[in-house]
Amino acid sequence: MLLQIILHTPKWVFAVFVLLLWLGCRQLLSGSVSLAKVTVMPIAMTGLSLAGVISAFGDSPGALLGWAATAAALVLLVLQNPLPASTRYDRAAREFHVAGSAVPLLLMMGIFFTKYVVGASLAMHPELRQQAGFAVAVPMLYGAFSGIFAARAVRLWRLAISTDAMAADARAA
Repeated sequence: MLLQIILHTPKWVFAVFVLLLWLGCRQLLSGSVSLAKVTVMPIAMTGLSLAGVISAFGDSPGALLGWAATAAALVLLVLQNPLPASTRYDRAAREFHVAGSAVPLLLMMGIFFTKYVVGASLAMHPELRQQAGFAVAVPMLYGAFSGIFAARAVRLWRLAISTDAMAADARAA
């Protein structure tokens, strides 16, 4: 059965998988990342996550509320954690120097495989949309991925803003 699901998967899905895998693996290594990329990636992944909720449940207020509440809760939770000590912001280059991390790869693969499994499950069993456990768990899972992505970006933006503020204070003194 799994083979049949894979064989009936559109080719573009595999291209998206390879792209996400490549982007995630790049983040396993320490390096520099621009302010723009820090902003764009969470927006793109949140869009993919929200698209997963909408494709599974339409514009169901309950599903969207579950997604949003979980995303907000995870943002607040992750914001409590400090950035790794080696994280730096270079004002002149407008980029961050960050340690490698598996978290982005895990989040991207989580969103991708959630969307894939939910899509395949609903194609075989459309009645799952009506089951409360499914209708609650799936949007919350998508929301968790989005919240973590967003909070990681917000923490970096906070570093950029505080670095810029310190530089302005130093110039004023």
